[in-house]
Amino acid sequence: MIIDMHMHVDDIPALGWHMSAGQCIESMDEAGIDAAVVMTITDLPEVNPDALEMIGEACAQYPGRLFPLARIHPWYQDEAVRLLKLAITEYGFRGLKLHPVTSIAHPSGEDTIRLIRTAGELGVPTLFHCGDEPMTTPLSIAPAAEACPEATVILGHMGGYFHVDEAIEVADRLPNIVLETSAMPYPEKIKEAVARIGDERVVFGSDGPVCSPVLERRKIEIAGLTAAQEERVLGLNAMRLLRLPS
Repeated sequence: MIIDMHMHVDDIPALGWHMSAGQCIESMDEAGIDAAVVMTITDLPEVNPDALEMIGEACAQYPGRLFPLARIHPWYQDEAVRLLKLAITEYGFRGLKLHPVTSIAHPSGEDTIRLIRTAGELGVPTLFHCGDEPMTTPLSIAPAAEACPEATVILGHMGGYFHVDEAIEVADRLPNIVLETSAMPYPEKIKEAVARIGDERVVFGSDGPVCSPVLERRKIEIAGLTAAQEERVLGLNAMRLLRLPS
């Protein structure tokens, strides 16, 4: 089973974004992807107060193929924690998404740490946007992962274009960090990550439909992994993180 750990459903005409559940499925089918995790590209509750319902409805259209993540703004403090608990315990969401670029909330800020710890207590991972922008680099996120050893922290894009080595280094140092491969252009770095931190802590993602799932899957295929390693990266690790039956 091939699982994409990073896709988006949202509708923001002012920003030119329109990504439906149907578009996700079309992209997945084109790439041979069986299931995917989907989230908004805006933060709840600040921009879209109905985001949980929207993502929940998208996943309900395609049961077994789309699984929801809650993208939440940490600065809403008690309300942010309440929304996360509601998403996980009542709506069946599978994790938390944090994006320091849009929220301007530092990864190691008190409000962010509180959300990550809550996710860990609920048994779900936290997926960070981790790239080249301020507050998103691996070294910016590492203190948060270190402060929450009981929580799983996924570095989406595993450092982007210019901080990939840094992502592998912090994951090598902190065992609760997982690297996600989307929108990172170097297939050889996927192989290096597997060699250094183990094939159980690298997961496939596409960032679709923003990026091409076909291209992102091809990166895994040409990375030079063994068949067993590729199977874990493309699906088995995500099944464990999302608590899906094998």
